[in-house]
Amino acid sequence: MFCDIVGFTALSSRLDPEDLGAVIRGYQSRVAETITRFGGFIARYVGDGVLIYFGWPEAHEANAERAVRSALAVVEVMAQSPVWSEPLQVRIGIATGLVVVGEPIGIGEAKQQTAIGETPNLAARLQGLAEPNGIMIDAETQRQIGGLFICRDLGLIALKSLPKAVHAWQVAEQAAIESRFEALRCSTMTPLIGRDEEFELLLRSWRQAAEGEGQLVLLTGEAGIGKSRLVLALCERLGQISHRRMRLQCSPFHTTSTLYPVLRHLEHAAGFLPVDLPGKRLCKLEVLLKQAVSKTSGVEPGREPCGTCTAFRATR
Repeated sequence: MFCDIVGFTALSSRLDPEDLGAVIRGYQSRVAETITRFGGFIARYVGDGVLIYFGWPEAHEANAERAVRSALAVVEVMAQSPVWSEPLQVRIGIATGLVVVGEPIGIGEAKQQTAIGETPNLAARLQGLAEPNGIMIDAETQRQIGGLFICRDLGLIALKSLPKAVHAWQVAEQAAIESRFEALRCSTMTPLIGRDEEFELLLRSWRQAAEGEGQLVLLTGEAGIGKSRLVLALCERLGQISHRRMRLQCSPFHTTSTLYPVLRHLEHAAGFLPVDLPGKRLCKLEVLLKQAVSKTSGVEPGREPCGTCTAFRATR
């Protein structure tokens, strides 16, 4: 991942060196703090540019997703407030591929970790084409993040010093999804094999629950053995049967958010959009809750115009 400041040349010509140094340090501090939350490693500062690795020196699951989430977080952090009274915008490029990380070069503050390969250069070239506060990614990054984010296909783009055109995408925002598993793997789903016994157990539990005998099933196992795939197969089998499904999923990126799965479920059910202001979100939440009350009481809610947004407020 490569990130730099929009209009840095004009900024450097307008500020004296001391003020410019304070702005750069403030910018670098914000980027480093944000990147660290997602497991990124600051490899090198190049003027206003920052080179970040994901997957080295410590490997994590879904490093492409971590990079994109951190990029969105950096854009949000920089847009929230000026840095030393200077409103800054950034451009970010992300590329995924194989590299060889060699021995550190230099000593002291000049010490750097250099990755040998085409990927860092590709990220820098993509960053150079991004719009202000824009995030551009290559095809491999887009393939790995699946449907977790809303991306705009930019097609093939010729980049300087690269021998052939590169398929690029622009990241818009995080997608409103119900299942991370389906968002990442639905396009490459394979048949369910070797889980007949477990699947039959789930079906028996469902039948008993449908007959009024409450059931609770705990499905555990190591990562990657097919737990989510088994649950998806059960949902597909029950697709034509009347039932209500509630899916809550934890996230390794929100371990400090209390009841994050419940909050995400309510946001998805209420239809929150990233551009919604607090007043509009409150209206949507009130509509959702009053509709739920009406279903349990049998009283159909009325509708009246909301004074704070263009939505309608449900009334009893």
